[in-house]
Amino acid sequence: MRRETIVFLEGGKYNPSLKLAHDVARALHASLDELFIFED
Repeated sequence: MRRETIVFLEGGKYNPSLKLAHDVARALHASLDELFIFED
């Protein structure tokens, strides 16, 4: 994963694919629910 991607994710300027989200969660030893806030 590139540094630019991480910056965009943190800034809310990038909507990650499910694959990327899964890869980030695995790298951080976290679940997808812990990484993202899903609002109804």
